[in-house]
Amino acid sequence: MILGLMSGTSLDGVDLALCDITDERYSILAAKTVPYSDEWCSRLSTLENYTALEYAKANVELGHYYGKIIKCFLDEVKLPVDVVASHGHTIFHQPQIGLTTQIGDGDAIAAETGLPVVSNFRTLDVALDGQGAPLVPIGDELFFGEYDACLNLGGIANISYRADGKRVAYDICPCNMALNRLSSRLGFPYDKDGEIARAGVFNEDLNGRLNNIDYYNINAPKSLGKEWFLRDFWPMVEESNDGVENLLATVTRHVAGQVARVLQRQKIGSVLVTGGGAFNKYLIECIETFASQTKVVVPDELVVNYKEALVFALLGYLRLTGKTNTLSSVTGARCDSVGGVLSGLVRGK
Repeated sequence: MILGLMSGTSLDGVDLALCDITDERYSILAAKTVPYSDEWCSRLSTLENYTALEYAKANVELGHYYGKIIKCFLDEVKLPVDVVASHGHTIFHQPQIGLTTQIGDGDAIAAETGLPVVSNFRTLDVALDGQGAPLVPIGDELFFGEYDACLNLGGIANISYRADGKRVAYDICPCNMALNRLSSRLGFPYDKDGEIARAGVFNEDLNGRLNNIDYYNINAPKSLGKEWFLRDFWPMVEESNDGVENLLATVTRHVAGQVARVLQRQKIGSVLVTGGGAFNKYLIECIETFASQTKVVVPDELVVNYKEALVFALLGYLRLTGKTNTLSSVTGARCDSVGGVLSGLVRGK
């Protein structure tokens, strides 16, 4: 039994999924999302501006925090677990300079839980000149191969599909990272069902400027991070001086348009959609309208909410069994690899 732990860029909480995993099948036995406290939301959203000492402390303290969350979860579900596979929370992602960091120290998690922990899944791939992202496509390949593509609408929208006999994947554009930031200005954690966006007025000029962002014309492999978002995307939104409702309408349709552009270009017949954005009815309707040739499939809530945590459980399983869990066809690394750092079992727990 492997517990997958995922924290995404949208900061909507820590996803935990206790999974029974083999190479070709999975079962999610129990799952839960634990929202971050206001203190942790504030800290993680600005940590890139802290000192090195404050960053190092946050890494360790977040690991202990994750460990305590895990213990509470396991006390609730009363099911056995053999290992924890933790994505951590990304603070810096700049693979072009050989850097990616996910905090939430694996040794601290092991100390709290008494369990072995696999973490730091991205760093080996980046050391091999890869993007270190996306990592979920190995799960798309093994567990969801019946769909032409898998689309995740999380903090960042990313997609994976097969092309020329290989799995290809990349980040498309910001998604909930932008939408939730705008919603917070109105006092909401997110735009429920996309109703605020639906009522807003589309800003064609802003959308045109966003569509001209250089990243959208770069060939894969490629990936996005918060630094890029704050430098290249968000300033255009802020400088538009439009109302929040109109900005939500525009950014929602922008995301849908960029996603549809990929679906059309790759002639995707069916796409499985997961991540928090799958619940945004207006966003899904816009994607269906803009990419009418594609059948958009939103699965049951368990898969929508916990697919990424499930796949990190899979990555942990593959790491422990010595099997490839990072695909160079996705990341652009020099070769496939078995990523993840193992923190040992604590005796006497």
